[in-house]
Amino acid sequence: MKAKHQLPQYIAEFIGTFFMMFFGCGSMILAQTNPAYNGSFIPIIWGGAVAIMIYSVGHISGAHFNPAVTVAFWSTGRFPLKRVPGYIISQIAGALSASILHLFIWGSEHGFGSTRMSVFMSGGFVVEIVISFALMFVIMSVATDSRAVGELAGIAIGSTVTLAAFVAGPLTNASMNPARSIAPAILTGDFSVLWIYLIAPFIGTILGAKVYDWIRCYRDDEASGPGCC
Repeated sequence: MKAKHQLPQYIAEFIGTFFMMFFGCGSMILAQTNPAYNGSFIPIIWGGAVAIMIYSVGHISGAHFNPAVTVAFWSTGRFPLKRVPGYIISQIAGALSASILHLFIWGSEHGFGSTRMSVFMSGGFVVEIVISFALMFVIMSVATDSRAVGELAGIAIGSTVTLAAFVAGPLTNASMNPARSIAPAILTGDFSVLWIYLIAPFIGTILGAKVYDWIRCYRDDEASGPGCC
C-alpha cells in the first residue's frame, strides 16, 4: 500500500482517538470542575465514545485508537509492521490534541482526566493487564473471526470499555491505552506512574490477542456449526 493510500487511515486514527479522548477525558474534567455532576456517567461516556468512533471510522482504519491494540494486531500477523509507527503517531497526536483543547476550554486547574493509581502499584499493574487482556480478547473475537457478528463490534467493544471503567476506574482509571495516558500526563507534568500505563496495556493486549488466536478453531465443514473439532 502506497503512503498516499495510508494517509486516510492515519487521519481516521487521529480523529477517532481525538474524539474518544475529548469526550472520555472531558467527562472526567467536567465531573472534577462542576459540582453538579458526579462520576457515575463517566464509564458510559467512555464506552459510548469508543463505540461511536468504531462505527464512524472502523471501515477506514480498523478503529484501533490505541497503540497497544495496534501492536497486538501486529503480534498475531494481522497488521503490517510498516504501518505500526504511523498508527501510533496518529493515535498519540489525536490524544494530545484533545488534551490541548481541554486546556483551552477549561484551563489547567484540573487533572485532564489523567490516569492515577488508587491501589498499590503492583496491584494496579495487574489490573491494567487484566482489563487490557479483556479488551483485546473481545476485539479479536468481533473483528477477526468471521463467525462473530461483525455489525455488533462497536457495541461489544464499547461495552467492554464501559465495564472495565466501572470496575477498574476507581483503581487505576482504567486506561488500557498508552496514548490515553500519555496526553494528560504531558499536560499535567505528572509522569510518576506513567510507566505502568506504558507497559501493562501492551502485555495485556498481546496476551489477549495470542490467547484468542490459540483457542480459535475452525471446522473443515462450516455447515457443521460453531465450536471446535
